[in-house]
Amino acid sequence: MARKRAEPATALYPVPVVLVTCQRPDDTPNIITLAWAGTVCSEPPMVSISIRPERFSHGIIKETGEFVINVPTAEIVRKVDLCGVVSGKDGDKFEKAQLTPEPASKVAPPLIKECPVCLECVVEETLTLGTHDLFIAEIVAVQYDESVLDERGRPDFSLAKPFAFAVGEYREVTGNIGSYGFSEGSL
Repeated sequence: MARKRAEPATALYPVPVVLVTCQRPDDTPNIITLAWAGTVCSEPPMVSISIRPERFSHGIIKETGEFVINVPTAEIVRKVDLCGVVSGKDGDKFEKAQLTPEPASKVAPPLIKECPVCLECVVEETLTLGTHDLFIAEIVAVQYDESVLDERGRPDFSLAKPFAFAVGEYREVTGNIGSYGFSEGSL
């Protein structure tokens, strides 16, 4: 395989697409579309999100220390994209994108009804990293829409239909190609 060396870049792909909700007390909740989100710890369960300081949601999260990661389905990709190209400074994104806020159980920002998986998060640490700040947060509650749970009560991602972002494109995540540990003894 021939390789071509390139300048350092954010070439890790695909990455999950999420809708992050945040809210100041007594204010309209906001939504930001992010592709830079990921799991960072199992015990306690923790995630990170990376946001540019000039983004409207950045200041809200920095001030309140709370957010919800809502995992959207491929069916609402246009609404997800809209939430990433308009600013919450200019109006209510829930209204613009025709999404429905629902109360969270442990944090102030709402869940998004149309998203089947929602992670309620409390910021533990913020790191300034050049163009972005990294918010590291503990997951304090997870809510699943029952429609995406299998007969054992576990999430079935073929029903949840998450999607990813890769080099400027939204891409479906399809098909199981193996399970954890399935290669043991086979190589």
